[in-house]
Order: sequence, then C-alpha cells, then structure tokens
Amino acid sequence: MLLCIDTGNTNTVFSVWDGEQFVGMWRISTDHRRTADEYFVWLSTLISLQKLELNIDSCIISSTAPRVVFNLRVLCNRYFDTRPLVVGKPDCLLPVAPRVDFGTVVGPDRLVNTWGAFDRHGPDLIVVDFGTATTFDVVDTDGAYVGGVIAPGVNLSLEALHMGAASLPHVDVTMPPKVIGTNTVACIQSGIYWGYIGLVQGVVDKIREERGRQMKVVATGGLAPLFDQGFDLFDAIEDDLTMHGLRLIHDYNKEMGNG
Repeated sequence: MLLCIDTGNTNTVFSVWDGEQFVGMWRISTDHRRTADEYFVWLSTLISLQKLELNIDSCIISSTAPRVVFNLRVLCNRYFDTRPLVVGKPDCLLPVAPRVDFGTVVGPDRLVNTWGAFDRHGPDLIVVDFGTATTFDVVDTDGAYVGGVIAPGVNLSLEALHMGAASLPHVDVTMPPKVIGTNTVACIQSGIYWGYIGLVQGVVDKIREERGRQMKVVATGGLAPLFDQGFDLFDAIEDDLTMHGLRLIHDYNKEMGNG
C-alpha cells in the first residue's frame, strides 16, 4: 500500500492507496515540531478506526513546508521501513520537467497538481488551487508546468484585513445574498467573495489571452465549490487532485526503476 503525504502551509493530508483506490484520507495541522512518533500514533489510530490494514510499503511526500519533511522521512523509515520519494528533490523523477526560468524552484504541490490534472483532463489547462495561497498553474500540451500566478489565499486575506484593521471582525467566507452590504460583516463577505470571483475570472481570461487558446479550468482546494455557485468559472472541481498526482508520480518512478 502507498502512503501519500501532502504538506501545505496550513494542513497536512495523509492518504492510503491500496492499488485500486484511496481507502482513507486524514488531515492534521502542519507543525514542524510534530515528531515521527506523534505522526505514527495519530495515523495508526485513525487507520484502525476505519478497520483498515496498516500494510504500507511505499511512501511519497509533497511539501511546501521544508522543516516538516525531516520528521515525515523518519516516520516512513522507522515505521514503514521505506525510503520516501520527495517531490522536488533530484531523486524524484517527473514525467515531464517544468519549463520555467533557470534556477526557479517550483512548489512541489504545483508540480503534483499539474500532472494529476493533465492525466484526468488532458492538455491546455489552468489549475486553480484555493490553499493558503490561491495559485494558478498553466499546463502545456505535453503536461509540463510552464508557469502561473500566485495570489494571497482567501483566509490569508481575511486574516490580513483583521490584523490591519483591528475594529473589523473575523467573518466566515460565504456567498452573500447581494453585493451591497448593509452591515460590516456583509460588506466584508461581499468584498472577499466577489473580489475573488473577479480575481479568478480576470486571471483566467488574461492567461487564455496570452496563450492564445481556449483552456480548461480545473479547481481544487476546500473553497473551490464555494466559488462555483451559479458561475461557469471551472470546467471541473477535483477534491483529490494532489493525491492523484502523487500516486501517478510514484508509479512513474516505480516504472523507471526509481523506488
């Protein structure tokens, strides 16, 4: 069984692939102080609660938080007796290399999402990921990552607004009933919601214009469905896109005799 681990700036997701499907997916807050032993106790408890077998024999990691990777490596080595593949490291092969400026380090999550989306939806894609940052990844005709856009994430924008203007309250992200708010909460919700609708539409339009072609838009991340209410922003929403990409990259490395 394959253990896929995706570490973001806010949360870390673990998922187990049994060779045919993902049989479980669990989320924990990202914390570089968490030890391998703590990871194992937490993960093995959740796996046992689902009455699954803990027969993990291979692991792959994608991480945008480098300080977390060490303890995840120890987890894989100590408890599953396997050396994990880490996306973005030289020993983890990619089906197609990214085509970006020389010396540019591309976030592992963007590489994984690119290949996962290409496998499911073909070429000429824009992958929109609603995470800590809102990212737009451009996928070429052969599945290569060829650049993109990074904007502040929705929750990050809300937090910055609250910190910069202490009198403004924390609010939930939701679609407001109308654009013009008649109280402070409604005004903030409208600004965030319609602001990000405009952001996505605007960036997608500019990417299509620059590429000179009609490109499909694939969204992922927990807030993706929220911004798809009554709009044709996305051609597809993929909840498990990153896990799917991790599994594909692992299989590619296995086929190439690399792990």
